[in-house]
Amino acid sequence: MSGNGEFDLVARIKARATTAMGTREDVALGIGDDAALLQLPAGRQLVVATDTLNEAVHFPVETAPADIGWKALAVNLSDLAAMGATPAWCTLSLSLHAAQPAWLDAFLDGFLALAVQHGIALVGGDTTRGPLSICVTAHGHVETGSALRRGGARVDDDLWVTGTLGDAAAALSQWRAGGASEPALRARLDRPMPRVDIGRALTNIAHACIDVSDGLLADVGHLCDASGVGARLDVDVLPASPMLEAMFTVETRRVLQTSGGDDYELCFAAASSQRDAITALGAATGVPMTRIGRIVAGRDVESLVDGAHWHPPRRGFDHFNG
Repeated sequence: MSGNGEFDLVARIKARATTAMGTREDVALGIGDDAALLQLPAGRQLVVATDTLNEAVHFPVETAPADIGWKALAVNLSDLAAMGATPAWCTLSLSLHAAQPAWLDAFLDGFLALAVQHGIALVGGDTTRGPLSICVTAHGHVETGSALRRGGARVDDDLWVTGTLGDAAAALSQWRAGGASEPALRARLDRPMPRVDIGRALTNIAHACIDVSDGLLADVGHLCDASGVGARLDVDVLPASPMLEAMFTVETRRVLQTSGGDDYELCFAAASSQRDAITALGAATGVPMTRIGRIVAGRDVESLVDGAHWHPPRRGFDHFNG
């Protein structure tokens, strides 16, 4: 497979995907036709998520192709996780500066490694020439009526977050400052871990859920807007990795954790009666679960430090407003 044309690249992707993933019984027709034919299991609803990653916007230009491949799929799996969905299929659209089989193979190393972990099949997509851009659409399914949504939070619910916050934003800040990112922090930026298993388990526990991609405060705001409620967050209980604590001041860490984004952790609201179940879920998965605040009446998202209001420089990332 030595050709460098568009259809050679498609054939290369198909061969790699088939070798890595095998076939799924619910894929009646996959890569190679005008569209895929997929069989949704009985009693399940389809969940669809799409994300685009652009060079120098979503990843530094020198990012390794395998890391770009991993992240392109991971951010979509994180959206499925926030809905409590089981991943099933995905499509991949690539805009490339040039037909580069070596770059593509390295990209697929990362993409397919994560796909195999979650049993998701690549069933189609597109390739074209242009600025480096990757668009993935991921499809999953949930039992009818059981999907987690942003709009179910209730007053007096606890607000929780999985994992730790701020590492990816810290790595990005180091890169922007012209220095080398600390490897442990950079790994969180380049290879986020979608919380798929936790999302599925939360369908029986949480009232509402969102993945933290644009910054905690921004995403909690989205959840509250959808639910018609407010929230009160205790900033100094936000979970931080030992590396983040060691390398940044408390004030810088607060900004990174509340506004930095790229965490791809789950933030969810649940009744206080579910605290033991959530703690047990964290123990079973090995992923920390931290109660960071509560849902309140009103529409404001308040950030508190030592009981006093705290205002970050910004709430999160917006593609069209910095």
